[in-house]
Amino acid sequence: MDTERAWKLLIGGEWIDPAGGTYPVIDPNDGTVVGHAPEATSAQASDAAWAAREALSRWRALSAEERGNRLARLADVIERMAPSWLELVQAETGSVTSIAKGLQVGGPMIERFRYYSRPINVDEDVAPMPAEAGALGPAGLIAATVKRHPVGVVACITPYNMPLVNVAGKVAPALAAGNTVVIKPAPQDPLGVLLLGEAVAEAGLGDGVVNIVTGSGPEAPAALVASTDVNMVSFTGSTAVGARIYADGAATMKRVLMELGGKGALVMTEDADVSAACMGIATTWGLHSGQICTAPTRVICHRSILDQTVEMLKTFAGFMKVGDGRAPDTIVGPVITEAHRDRVEAFIAGGVDAGATAVCGGARPDLPGYFVAPTLLADVTPDMEVVQQEAFGPVVVVLAHDGDDEAVALANDSDYGLFSYVYAGDAKRAYEIGSRLESGNVALNTVQPHMYAPFGGFKMSGIGRDRGKWGIEAYTEIQAVNWLS
Repeated sequence: MDTERAWKLLIGGEWIDPAGGTYPVIDPNDGTVVGHAPEATSAQASDAAWAAREALSRWRALSAEERGNRLARLADVIERMAPSWLELVQAETGSVTSIAKGLQVGGPMIERFRYYSRPINVDEDVAPMPAEAGALGPAGLIAATVKRHPVGVVACITPYNMPLVNVAGKVAPALAAGNTVVIKPAPQDPLGVLLLGEAVAEAGLGDGVVNIVTGSGPEAPAALVASTDVNMVSFTGSTAVGARIYADGAATMKRVLMELGGKGALVMTEDADVSAACMGIATTWGLHSGQICTAPTRVICHRSILDQTVEMLKTFAGFMKVGDGRAPDTIVGPVITEAHRDRVEAFIAGGVDAGATAVCGGARPDLPGYFVAPTLLADVTPDMEVVQQEAFGPVVVVLAHDGDDEAVALANDSDYGLFSYVYAGDAKRAYEIGSRLESGNVALNTVQPHMYAPFGGFKMSGIGRDRGKWGIEAYTEIQAVNWLS
């Protein structure tokens, strides 16, 4: 891994020196420097938006089949190049090896480009309606069809937890729909995304079709949100930042797609399979150190199985070895930065100060990086901050309920509604409970999502849906074409 490499910005098909200098990218395992990322200025972000605007007419004029062919070619290039990215991406994200190989630079990123390289028809017809003769014209049947057109230039502002997968999840459908893009990756781990830019260049998508600007502060993304060359912002990140983007983009009527915070509830009825539920919780509890927006961090457990559930979760936590993500036996690696570790610790301490019991975890591991031990809090109340707000770390809270109505009320007592779960002995009952949850996604007796079902949140968890055909629709404008027959 070359820590002295001079990284550049991708603008209009050229690699450009950053006008704002560079900033260090830190390995959260040990605090060492992975490399120095380019610091784009506001002007360079605006240049990237202009380059995407210049490329738009050429890209959207291609047939959907030809755009798909180029996306398929990009997928092939990524598949060939990605193994060489592993060391760098693992270092900057802090991922354990299984996550780095399987998610960060593995199949899901490549599959998103392959999926959207195939034709997906989102046009549709509207049933004809009779029209009487009148001032607007003669009698007849009014027919209509619904066409979808690309929005234009899309700014893709992406998070640090799954940088490459998230970029692929935005860029692939946006390009398939005929848009051009400017990518602004999270400041904590942008270098892998710049490597993706090399694959884009080799695949020959076309100059300016994909542009990448990086930076440590708000200047570059703010310039993209304000730019009149940008038609849409696709953002994944915190609700607070999403709200600012939404407000700032209103002046130019930006279309938005936002996947924001989550505080996933997992409801367990008295007849739930406790082992299966706890296994599901444990799987996501330590996954990428809890930096997963869909994680079931609020366990809402029937009182009759509360003690059994708490004890089993404590047992699972004992098997989650915390340490350097590159060590073969590590289950839970570091969180992304020192500041984020401090934030997660503050959530835990606040809960304990308010009366919660730390069943396990709660103390900082004696390690050089930014580590948080898997923490289970019992004796919590619904009003506690650690229950209401997203910690984005390996922290799970357990609340008791005495029946389905109370469980649903507790689950819905949240500003968020991204992903919720139900474990029940009866599938019909699980479905009925799930249908009452204020959540964009619900999983029944599993924590496994369908990767091409629509994904997005209720309430403060976001606006819009992506994945599957909904991913294409998210990056299009609707045009109704009417005629008299």
